[in-house]
Amino acid sequence: MRDDFFTYQAQTSPHPIALEISHAKGSFIVDTKGKKYLDFIAGVSACSLGHCHPRVIKAIKTQLDNYLHVMVYGEFIQEPSVMLAKLLSEKLPKSLTTTYLTNSGTEAIEGSIKLARRATGRKEIIYADRAYHGNTMGSLSIMGFQERKTAFEPLIPNCSSIQYNSESDLNKISNKTAAVVLETIQGSAGFILPENDYLLKVRDRCNKVGTLLILDEIQSGFGRTGRLFGFEHYGIIPDILVMGKGMGGGMPIGAFTASKKLMKLFQYNPKLGHITTFGGNSVIAAAALVTLKELTETNLISKTLEKEKLFRKKLKHPLIKEIRGKGLMLALIFENSQIASKVILTCKERGLLLFWLLFEPKAVRITPPLIITNYEIEKGCHILIEVLNTILENIE
Repeated sequence: MRDDFFTYQAQTSPHPIALEISHAKGSFIVDTKGKKYLDFIAGVSACSLGHCHPRVIKAIKTQLDNYLHVMVYGEFIQEPSVMLAKLLSEKLPKSLTTTYLTNSGTEAIEGSIKLARRATGRKEIIYADRAYHGNTMGSLSIMGFQERKTAFEPLIPNCSSIQYNSESDLNKISNKTAAVVLETIQGSAGFILPENDYLLKVRDRCNKVGTLLILDEIQSGFGRTGRLFGFEHYGIIPDILVMGKGMGGGMPIGAFTASKKLMKLFQYNPKLGHITTFGGNSVIAAAALVTLKELTETNLISKTLEKEKLFRKKLKHPLIKEIRGKGLMLALIFENSQIASKVILTCKERGLLLFWLLFEPKAVRITPPLIITNYEIEKGCHILIEVLNTILENIE
């Protein structure tokens, strides 16, 4: 299998982890040799309810017996996708009523950019430096990391960047700007939180010049930060909310939500303004629906902030310079990338899965499933501290 993996399946890095998976359950992954790993990655924040959550599996199996794909998006009435969109509306502010379901977060970003241009008649899209919104051509155009963009240029025009958390840069948002696209919490940049009411100031500037505010909650949404969506911490409401990752309970899905008035713009000039074949797929929507129910009907979200406190309490070490993030979206910051990589690779050998962040090489990602127990947190932190002690001894 390993040889076939490297021969037939395309890789995107020279040295993939190449862990050969047998099965996964809860907060653990087991390889084909029977070795068990405590998972502090959760599919890069995607497996919000852990692996193979029984409620998700039951919903999938039930829907499998009814029907799979039946028609392109928005033509047939399918209960799982309708109920998912309805429940989202009930859990969101009143201005966010109507949801377009997609296959991924990056596809939802594409749709939101189109909607903003259609709604405003403007061309300019503003994004943040060191932003990450996906890898399709539209989302790549608003990626704040030029090194990763150059090889694929030209990208879509009229996209320009501002510094995240820079109040002075807000003057760049003008009456020519269709939308400002921001991650509520910058993910790949190192789990950077908004400071000094930054998002409120962005919201005010957008209101002043008639610009739409698009918030990317692909990673920070669905309970990961201790609220259903990260923007709830900061007293603002976006015009368009983009989501994905943890939404599907391990199944591939994305969505963007806006007002009914905005979403109706896809119906004319031109008709079929945004279409997809598999977006809103019944099986995936069924999984997402029970994921949302499980998150909102239990104390998983409220417990997330308590679990953050436990991580911060247990992860005190001279090599850890800072712990960034909120809830179960945390990043350990080290002095250099060599230490970060040593931590990740050594912890893997000891049965703990950690991962890198895309644009911050000194960081180690900690984004476990929201169902992780205090015992599992303490177990993983114990391994981490032991590894850090060994690294520190070798440095000294």
